Amino acid sequence: MPRRNLVWILAVSAVSLICWQTARSARPEDNFELYGLFVDAMEHVEANYVRPVNRRELIEGALQGMLQSLDQYSNYIDPDDWVQFKKTTTGHFGGIGIQIQLDDKTKQLMVLSPLVGTPAYEAGILPGDKILEINGHSTEGTTLDKAVQQLTGKPNSKVILKILHEGDEDPVNVTLERHEIKIQSVLGDHMKDNDTWDYMIDHDRKIGYIRITSFIQDTAADLHKAIDELKSQGMKALIIDLRFNPGGLLTSAIEVSDLFVKSGAIVSTRGRNQQERSWEAHPENTYSDFPIAVLVNHYSASASEIVSACLQDHKRAAIVGQRTWGKGSVQNVIELEGGRSALKLTTATYWRPNNHNIHRFRDAKESDEWGVKPNPGLEVVLKPSEMIELVKERKNRDVAHGKRLKKAQKAADKPGAESKPAPKPKPLQDPQLQKAESYLTDVLAGKIPALKEVAVVSR
Repeated sequence: MPRRNLVWILAVSAVSLICWQTARSARPEDNFELYGLFVDAMEHVEANYVRPVNRRELIEGALQGMLQSLDQYSNYIDPDDWVQFKKTTTGHFGGIGIQIQLDDKTKQLMVLSPLVGTPAYEAGILPGDKILEINGHSTEGTTLDKAVQQLTGKPNSKVILKILHEGDEDPVNVTLERHEIKIQSVLGDHMKDNDTWDYMIDHDRKIGYIRITSFIQDTAADLHKAIDELKSQGMKALIIDLRFNPGGLLTSAIEVSDLFVKSGAIVSTRGRNQQERSWEAHPENTYSDFPIAVLVNHYSASASEIVSACLQDHKRAAIVGQRTWGKGSVQNVIELEGGRSALKLTTATYWRPNNHNIHRFRDAKESDEWGVKPNPGLEVVLKPSEMIELVKERKNRDVAHGKRLKKAQKAADKPGAESKPAPKPKPLQDPQLQKAESYLTDVLAGKIPALKEVAVVSR
């Protein structure tokens, strides 16, 4: 096939993704002139750029530039990123079940925490362990992305790690069989000694605390289990922490909202070339017998804004913290190349039950209606330094210490060994969380009236 014809085919495939709508009304010769402009530019770059260039990289770069000129949320997902994208939205992938990080000082690959019940956890891999090799390849100078690619794979396949346990001098080889790993999106305040989550943040007043880090397929089901566990412990009020939650699946946000709202609108979407859609709550299996405070901050976006807006509009929960990000746009994911890559294109925007807009457009002002604001008297804005410390401390509280504590206790039981007490989580310096606790404490004590749920109907 002549070279120019091949470039024409590639170019028309790329450009037509965004031009198909206008092509129906524009003259064919006008479109061919535009395609010709693209092809001419491609050929000049390939022939004359100072260094050889990869044609696929040029096409992908053109796609990215085209989509990013629309808005910051539309983009092209290349084959490598598409694999990772599907993992994060389904919440399941083949792996060994560890959270990893690069040590700030040594840049060595370290285990932050094993996930409970996974191959890594059962094999005795502990927080603080150094990963020296993966399948015989040194991890020196590696990146987190590269390490993740090496550690994940098809379920039942094997991976060999050279591990240096914290406090040991000699590394050991550990052979692990990859299993399907389920990402945890519903977390508590800290891990207990048996490596399960403690969801009760105030055992005296019976105030529960649940963090939702993202909205994936299993979030609503896992949240249901956590609340039932709290109710079995006599929970009287609940804090739902959606801070730093970037969003996720629309279906998951609807399911979570439906757990707390008896009836009425949850969210609606409106777009240019699609009919308006709306979702309603159902009375079955609704939790309605305890007050709720929802924590949000500037980095709460998308699905977390849908949930917080729904609960606020229905007066089912008070919102505490600071105004959310304002990411209320719907991205339709369109598979390309037979499923090898994808196009993420903004096609609609989210609207709250009260018919207010969630999305913050590029020209939006602070005074405009977008995002979710805290209820009156419940705004708490953290300084950047406070936010950084909060993130660091939360990371420390998410570590599964149980197996390491047992190992330390075993060593301490030997004759002549010093006994070290088990580390306890430090008191958390979190003004936003303290505000939520104070609010719910006052509600439970009758100092302020509890919110009375109202059903907000679609327009």
